[in-house]
Amino acid sequence: MVAITLPDGSVRTFEGPVSGADIAQSIGTGLAKSALAIRIDGVMKDLGTTLSTDARVAIVTRKDAEALELLRHDAAHIMAEAVKELYPDTQVTIGPAIENGFYYDFAREHPFTPDDLETIEQRMREIVARDEAITREEMPRDEAVAFFLGMGEKYKAELIAAIPEGQPISLYRQGGFIDLCRGPHLPSTGKLGKAFKLMKVAGAYWRGDSRNEMLQRIYGTAWFDDKELAAYLTMLEEAEKRDHRRLGRDMGLFHQQEEAVGAVFWHPKGWQLWRTVEGYMRRRLEQNGYQEVKTPQLVDFSLWEASGHADKFSESMFTIKTQDERHLAVKPMNCPCHVQIFRTGIKSYRDLPLRMAEFGSCHRYEPSGALHGIMRVRAFTQDDAHIFCTEDQITSETIAFCELLKSVYADFGFTDIRVKFSDRPAKRAGSDEAWDKSENALRSAALAAGLEMTLNPGEGAFYGPKLEFVLRDAIGRDWQCGTLQVDTVLPERLDAHYIAEDGGKTRPVMLHRAILGSFERFLGILIEHHAGRFPVWLAPVQVVVATITSDADGYAREVLARLKAAGLRAELDIRNEKINYKVREHSLAKVPVMLVVGKREAENQAVAVRRLGGTTQEILALDDVIAKLTAEATVPGA
Repeated sequence: MVAITLPDGSVRTFEGPVSGADIAQSIGTGLAKSALAIRIDGVMKDLGTTLSTDARVAIVTRKDAEALELLRHDAAHIMAEAVKELYPDTQVTIGPAIENGFYYDFAREHPFTPDDLETIEQRMREIVARDEAITREEMPRDEAVAFFLGMGEKYKAELIAAIPEGQPISLYRQGGFIDLCRGPHLPSTGKLGKAFKLMKVAGAYWRGDSRNEMLQRIYGTAWFDDKELAAYLTMLEEAEKRDHRRLGRDMGLFHQQEEAVGAVFWHPKGWQLWRTVEGYMRRRLEQNGYQEVKTPQLVDFSLWEASGHADKFSESMFTIKTQDERHLAVKPMNCPCHVQIFRTGIKSYRDLPLRMAEFGSCHRYEPSGALHGIMRVRAFTQDDAHIFCTEDQITSETIAFCELLKSVYADFGFTDIRVKFSDRPAKRAGSDEAWDKSENALRSAALAAGLEMTLNPGEGAFYGPKLEFVLRDAIGRDWQCGTLQVDTVLPERLDAHYIAEDGGKTRPVMLHRAILGSFERFLGILIEHHAGRFPVWLAPVQVVVATITSDADGYAREVLARLKAAGLRAELDIRNEKINYKVREHSLAKVPVMLVVGKREAENQAVAVRRLGGTTQEILALDDVIAKLTAEATVPGA
């Protein structure tokens, strides 16, 4: 007898081995039709998996969020089948599900065209309509290598050859197509449905190594239904309009060029935005008891070896050898340098918590394919801080940090925040006992702070667990920005200590924390979240005074002077251009307020106020407008 326990606690018994499909059928015909896979003791498996021992089983349908990844994985396989049918000489390599979709890398002499994508997508729909059964097979490793080499699939053979000998190789067959995969998969191609679309072709190196062959990667997206697909495509259209690279150009904020790959040239308006954000953050930190420091850009490589960062990050570090044979590194992060400041002089328990902040300029070598505007760069500035505290202070400092973080995000327009708890990674420093202690301390502190968390397994820093704060922007995209990490490893490695109340030397706990993450990335997110339409306090140019005719030039200069005297960031436009032209130009630059003046406004000491995106204007007294704009321009918390 095989006893199957269902999610509601009920138990069904079967005379002998039973498949997931049979279990679903025993519950009901409707469930059997909608079943996509099963979870056996929490692990997702093919619906056709046979159980011969007692187990806890749940039937996976489209109502389960985790089924979406399953659909996307199958979409990749169905796309590969379509490509092989249409272009038999193409070799298939790797094709996973990814966030919002899937991709597959292909080796093909001729490049895929947009027309090819339409053809492939149509063939995919035909394969779905065929409703081909998807079945799992196993084969010895060496036999599988020979099998794929015989098919002319050298990339698959290379993948299989790297698998340890003796480990069974699982293959999945659908129609005339067979692929290497650990699964699970849908029971048939028809279960995918038709809510998918191929998006684009990009280049990708085999196994992500630039020394290997360049392959062609076809990206696609797949969803539960047409409504979700349409919503996603609409979001992409909106994201295109909000692209920070285009808005950065239109608004005159920054540019990038090949002579400084992965770095940013900030223009006056962009640097004003930066300074506004930095000034706001500096003030909030001072209000919350942080002391600002500044540490060197170049630090001897031995410090990074001592801290453990060299072992973890050496491939991403910029290093140099000096004429006197010193081996230096451009700092990729600030934490070891902050420990050096803590170690200077004698620290007492009375000095703790010590909150040390730095707007630290860092450099990391990011592969060129990973760079993305100002959101993924090689030269960046972190709003970094480290809190040196006692074990007893972890909870109170976590609560205070979370309150500060949520307040900061709200001021920038982000109110939808999700939190992930990232525990120990496979490659880490410190003992399991130390990790147990750190994870328990951070989890308890986060709960005391009232946070609702989801687990992000294995994604902690190499020295400690962390909280990741994820912002949801105006069009529903998620961005991981803030972090809080509990670290007992670096204080030990770098010999940091304080004098405890009993007079003995004690290691501090080091809380690594950031709110924005990197300034460059956060500003890119901010630009896209607001679509460049910043609130007045953030806007690089808050108001433009524009004339209708040259008769008002003198009055326009007077208005400009009054605005600047009130502390507003204002500009003057007295060019010999039509007012509609000026309005369009400053709207493109996302200036939040235009004050239009002509002869009548000059006579009445008034201005015509036009708001960005508005179609009307309001005639108001100049004094009233200045008072109103001054209030809107006040930085939160000032």
